[in-house]
Parts: sequence; structure tokens; C-alpha cells
Amino acid sequence: MNGVRGPGSGIRLRALARRHSVLPGFGLTLGLTAAYFGLIVVIPLAALVLKSTSMGWGRFRATVTDPRVVASYRLSFGAAFIAAGINAVFGFVVAWVLARYRFPGRRALDALVDLPFALPTAVSGIALTTIYAPDGWIGRLLRPLGVAVAFTPLGVVVALTMIGLPFVVRTLQPAIEDLDHQVEEAAASLGATRGQTFRRVLLPLLLPALLTGFGLAFGRAVGEYGSVVFIAGNMPMRTEITPLLIVTRLEQYDYTGATAIALVMLVASFALLLTINLLEWRSRRYAEAA
Repeated sequence: MNGVRGPGSGIRLRALARRHSVLPGFGLTLGLTAAYFGLIVVIPLAALVLKSTSMGWGRFRATVTDPRVVASYRLSFGAAFIAAGINAVFGFVVAWVLARYRFPGRRALDALVDLPFALPTAVSGIALTTIYAPDGWIGRLLRPLGVAVAFTPLGVVVALTMIGLPFVVRTLQPAIEDLDHQVEEAAASLGATRGQTFRRVLLPLLLPALLTGFGLAFGRAVGEYGSVVFIAGNMPMRTEITPLLIVTRLEQYDYTGATAIALVMLVASFALLLTINLLEWRSRRYAEAA
């Protein structure tokens, strides 16, 4: 009978699918993945740890707890967290507008979102410094108000906000486009207000993507160098970021000191990103259960 398949037909079909697969088998692809990941990520990070531990615990502790270094940690992580939070709010609005509305100039706005990806960071820093300097286009308007942006911690936040915006928008935009409009209509038909629909229906569904965008923007901002050094002013204990301090140690041929500071940055960034990923996982499970 043509409609009945034998017990070995499923095995033959799976074997045929494996033979005609575009990519090679699981073992080979897993080996290539592990080798590539090891060469690009694991080995360099292991070398960083080994180089840092070679200096001894006493010197390591003195290096990473130096007041100048601690001040740079506070600025780098604090400014990155604030910038990522700002991008989480306004990036959500931008992604919502691009995903839900059609208006003249939408494609141009959509393309401008990716500009910080392509723009060299040094160019971004020079442009921001030119605009927000005391005699710049915006700086001269803020000066009578007593607001200084260039060469202050606020300038660092502005630069990190600029380079982190695309990460939030490009993470949220597909998630918003995939939302079913009928879910919002059902909530409205049940008497929910716009605020209730957003808090109880939309936000739980979009929270995993929002946390992912926040984590990506934060991770990029922590290690940002080129766009910050121009607008920050690089004053020790005030506007000096940790990546600049690492470069300064390298220029002084203090390689172990530079790797020690970098190791602290690595551990702190990993811990924060792990926390964000755990929150994202929990929010995704909550959304799926709902």
C-alpha cells in the first residue's frame, strides 16, 4: 500500500536529510565552534588571568584598589549603567515608533539609528565635543543655565548614550513587530486602560528583549574608549575612565598593572551581565507561563 510506510522509512528519511544537509554534521560543527570560541575568547581571557596573577596578591590588591583606579571604576560602571537605563527608556520609544507607525522620513530615521554602529568612535567623540563644548552649538545655550556637558561626567554619559542606542532599538524592534495586535484589542475589550495594557500585557512580553538590549548597551558602554576620551577631559579622580587608565598603564610599560585593572573590569562586567541574563530568563519564563 502506497499510504503505509515501513518501520525503517523514518530512519531512511533522517539519513537522507543528514546527507543533504547544508552544514556538516553535529560533531564537526561543534568542534569548529569550540575551536573558534577557544581561540577568540577563552585563550585571550586565560592569558589575561595568568598575567594578572603573576604579580602576586599584595601588588594586585594595591593596584586595583588605588584611589585613582577606584574612581575610574565608579565613573565607567556608573556612567554605563545610567546610559543603558536612558537607552532602555528612549530606545523603547524609538523602537515602538519605527515598528508601529508609518510616516514620512521613517526610513531615514531607521537608517540613522544604525549610524553609531558605522561611525568611527573618534569621530563621534570629536562631534560631541564640538557640539557640547562651552562655545559649541548646544554648549553655549546650556552655559547660561549653569549646565556643563563637555569635560564633565555628564559628557561621558552623553557619549555612552549615543553609542548604546542602536543596541536597544535593534533588539526591541523585531520583538515589537512580532506582537499580535489582537492581544491589545482583547485587553481593551475587557476594559483595560492603555496603561494597564502596557504594564500587564505588553511589558511582560517585551521585557526579555528589553533586558537583552540593556545588557548589550551596558556591555558596550563599559568598554567604550574612542568616543569618551575627547569629551571627558580625562581628569584623574573626576573624568578618567578605566579603559583610558589601562591604556596609560600600557604606555608606561606596566603590563601587569594594566592586566590587573582589566581583570577587575572583566569580572565585574561578567557578574553584571550574568545577573541581567538571569533576570531575562526569569522574565521569559514568566511571559511563557502567562
